[in-house]
Amino acid sequence: MREVVFDTETTGIQVSEGHRMVEIGCVELFNRVETGRVFHAYMNPERPMPPEAQAVHGLSETFLAGQPLFRDICEELLDFLEDSPLVAHNAAFDFAFLNYELGECGRLHVPRSRMIDTLALSRTRHPGAKHSLDALCVRYGVDRSHRVKHGALLDAQLLAQCYVELTGGRQIGLSLHEAPSAAEAVRQNAIAYDITRPVRPPRPHAASAAELERHARFLAQLTDPVWDMGTAKAA
Repeated sequence: MREVVFDTETTGIQVSEGHRMVEIGCVELFNRVETGRVFHAYMNPERPMPPEAQAVHGLSETFLAGQPLFRDICEELLDFLEDSPLVAHNAAFDFAFLNYELGECGRLHVPRSRMIDTLALSRTRHPGAKHSLDALCVRYGVDRSHRVKHGALLDAQLLAQCYVELTGGRQIGLSLHEAPSAAEAVRQNAIAYDITRPVRPPRPHAASAAELERHARFLAQLTDPVWDMGTAKAA
């Protein structure tokens, strides 16, 4: 299965406040293994860069002024994304900016059904722990020593390694043969766990005449049974 892990850098937190995307980095996974294919682009946000945002990712207005607009890289990005599931950390944030930029270009939004949020996965798998990308790298032994500032491609590459660990570990991609189809996987699973069971003839459950007679004698011994209360009130 093909998936794309991606990350964005922006001028701020909220699209509704006029903030824009300035960098996107994407990493291709196939059966949870990095293929080496990536997509990376900077873009001119056509607005000032707040100092607090620049302190996070280090991208200045001067540098970004010489970069293409999002609409100039839009088609190349969509060609890379294809219709694959998209993995991001706190994915609602990245999806909001990606879909805003796509909308500004007159393109359809990426549906949330394609979104895989590693933040939600981490909270489910490790309740009570820290869930930042740095914390996940520490937990899974992913080397982040070269991460001085946030960068979309670098963060996507780190997240790809953490995502593999969050979803079962590196061993899931080590098979040397072609992955079976869904139908074949079901068949193999049935064989492995011996799901087939012998068909047994139905057993009789009806009470015998003697049992019915004993039951009737027992009921006759009860005083004011509840099933007679309605009849007594009606009378």
